[in-house]
Amino acid sequence: MPVFIGSQRLDVSQPIARIVQIHAEITERAKVLTSQPLQIFGPKGFLYIHQRELAATTPSDSSISVFGSEDATTCHMIVLRHTGSGAICFAHCDGSDTENEVASIIKAVKSLHNTAEGRLELHIVGGFNDERQLSKNLSHQLLRAFDNQAEEIHLVTFCVTELNDTMDNGIHLPIIYGLAVNVKTGEIFKAKFQDHQPDEDLRLAYTLTGGHMVNIYDAKTEQLNIGPYSWTPLPNIDFWLEQEDQQILQSFSTSPEAEPSHFVKEVRSALQFLKKHPYPSISLFPAGKPRSYKKKDDGEWQRM
Repeated sequence: MPVFIGSQRLDVSQPIARIVQIHAEITERAKVLTSQPLQIFGPKGFLYIHQRELAATTPSDSSISVFGSEDATTCHMIVLRHTGSGAICFAHCDGSDTENEVASIIKAVKSLHNTAEGRLELHIVGGFNDERQLSKNLSHQLLRAFDNQAEEIHLVTFCVTELNDTMDNGIHLPIIYGLAVNVKTGEIFKAKFQDHQPDEDLRLAYTLTGGHMVNIYDAKTEQLNIGPYSWTPLPNIDFWLEQEDQQILQSFSTSPEAEPSHFVKEVRSALQFLKKHPYPSISLFPAGKPRSYKKKDDGEWQRM
């Protein structure tokens, strides 16, 4: 089924600039979102979603009220919500396997809504006018992938590429690096987060080793599940740990000039983690089970 903007079917073969030109409401919504004051979210009631992760839940969730992710440069953040049931999914996509990632997002929402009333509403936020045009390519990939789904999807927010671009000293940067969604209402926010836990190094290491997108949250049990993951020992890990910050930035980022200041520190930490755990099935998942957590009232994650 096609993707719609308002009552019009979207021609996903059009260039992004043309889509924006034809559908003025997309530009207006993007302006409203990018001009929002930045909201800072603490850990209480919050679930952070890393790159190549998704999570889905419903408004009845008593543990989680906000999904969010940040540090998106060329990556895009996706929110898909069913207006009838309120079932909602948040994903952080990097273009590594877009068709399957979109199918997983649809599946996650469908598994949680049990009513025919309502429609699927889509928000896509992220990317900028990067030199290699990776953002633009990902925007197109996502539109085509959603257009290929069996379900009818209504694109509400499309704050991508040139609509999410600003200049600083002649350098293109994203306006929005982080996005949050209220899982009760579906409202989205320009956001920053105090908490990327739990198991931040483990989750970053999984992405560095080429892991596929995973659903990390069980809405029925209100439980966060990390893994079990496996990877082969990363070659030349000591070589990478010895490199200067600039070399790591250039080698591990798709957009080095746009990365936040903590990017290299996080990559180094994940590399150290990979060195410490070359065989995660032994050191981290000895029983072949995930590392499971529940959110406590104070916002901390409790290992189950």
